[in-house]
Parts: sequence; structure tokens; C-alpha cells
Amino acid sequence: MKLIRFGIEGNEKPGVQLQSGTRIDVSGFGEDYTEAFFGGDSINRLEAWLKTNMESCEVVPNTVRLGAPLCRPSKIVCVGLNYAKHAAESGMAVPKEPVLFFKATSAMVGPNDDLIIPKNSEKTDWEVELAVVIGKKASYVSEANALDHVAGYVLHNDYSEREFQLEKEGQWVKGKSCDTFAPLGPFIATANEIKDPNNLNLWLTLNGEEMQNSNTDDFVFNIQEVVSYISQYMTLLPGDIISTGTPFGVGLGLNPPKYLKAGDVVELGIEGLGTSKQVCKAFNRE
Repeated sequence: MKLIRFGIEGNEKPGVQLQSGTRIDVSGFGEDYTEAFFGGDSINRLEAWLKTNMESCEVVPNTVRLGAPLCRPSKIVCVGLNYAKHAAESGMAVPKEPVLFFKATSAMVGPNDDLIIPKNSEKTDWEVELAVVIGKKASYVSEANALDHVAGYVLHNDYSEREFQLEKEGQWVKGKSCDTFAPLGPFIATANEIKDPNNLNLWLTLNGEEMQNSNTDDFVFNIQEVVSYISQYMTLLPGDIISTGTPFGVGLGLNPPKYLKAGDVVELGIEGLGTSKQVCKAFNRE
């Protein structure tokens, strides 16, 4: 299934995107896409519910805003430098173990919401990433069993403010957690929809110009390794997000570096996970 959430920001409802592309409201199922939903048998129960209730579900017009396709999780764990060419363009060595950092869940927005360039920012950058949604509590899991703990996958633009990230005492979380820095979606594809998450094409354009074009087969650490590794250091709860790193082609790695400005349009996509689009706006809060 493809899980969506739609409606006004802060008041989204759960839905499903059908194979035809039609979006339907599944509020009648009685559950939103929360930790409890992903941690129980709710995906299977929703599938069963749809078999007898789909015809009574209202169609969601394509003009309706999409929100992030899950309610705010307990954490977003990110993996840095997980593509060899990206590590090289960043001037950093390929890591021997996954590099981990957190991204504030308050950064989450819908897939096509505006990107707000932070106050005092001059180095806001883009990063197309495959994100994993945890479906079963994971603590000290093996690589062999890691995929059993995955509920699905989602497109993520891991926006980064490079000065905040790298030049202010090197605390990555500060450069990753600004408001609107985690657009997710358009949908979560449940795990059975993605044959091999370690072999997916992903791309990003800026104002129509291709900046990133790669495949997850270039991972330094694949999905199984990442889920297992993180679970050795913290418990992953249902609904938690793991963002698995970005390929080469970010603004930081260009010569000279290139960063986002108001009016820029960023579009991105991953094979099987749809596309998203963000228009960059300047920070303007009275």
C-alpha cells in the first residue's frame, strides 16, 4: 500500500494512494499513522478493511495538500556520508562505521510544502535521500533480521544548513533541524511494494537542472546494516525514521559551492516512491 496524509497543516487525515494514482480518505478505519499503527498489525488490518470499505471511501482531489505521511515519530535518525562519492565531494573519508546524527521531528513537513531558508542562513543545501520507516520495535537486531523491522520506505529531502552544520562547533544537528528541513513523501510505500531498497534510482534537480542522479546500490552501508547498527545503540520504535544518506551532487561539493536562494525550485524523486517539489522562500517572521 501507499500511505498518505492530507489536508490542512496540523489537521491532516489518513489516506491511501491506489495503484491507479487515485487518493482516498481512510479516516473511517479509525486510526492515523502513528507509532501504535506501525507497531501493531494495522497495515494488514487496513488492507483487509479496504477490501470491504473502499467503495465508500471519499476520493481526495489532487488539489488537496499532502502532509508528511506519518504522525510525528519519536525520532529521525540520519546516516551521514553513506555514499562514497558524496564523502569525497564533502572532503571527508569514507567512514568505517555509519556516521549517525539526529534531525528534529519539528522539521517535518509535507512533500510539496515550501522550504523556508532559515534566518541568517547563507548555505542552505539539498540532499535527496531514501528514508526507512520502522514497523517493529528494534533493539540489538541482526542484519539477517533487520528488514523484518521495516514497515516501509519514503522519499526525504534532508535539507542542511552547512554553516550551522560544519562551522558552528561542528554540531550537525543544528544544520539539519531547521523548520521545513524534512519534507517527507508523497507517500510511504509499505515494505512489500519495494522489491530491493538497496537498488533504487534517486535524483534531484534545481530549477530544472540535474544535480543528483544515483542509485542506492552505491550505499557504503546498506539498509540491513544501518538498521542493525543503529539498534545496537538505541531502541528504534515503530514509526521512527532512518534517513540513509545522500549521493554526490550537493551544493557543498560544487566548485564553487552553490546554495539555495529564495525563488529556487527543488524537485526530487526515488524509484517506486514518487516525487516531491519545494519552492524556496526567505525567512520572514514578524
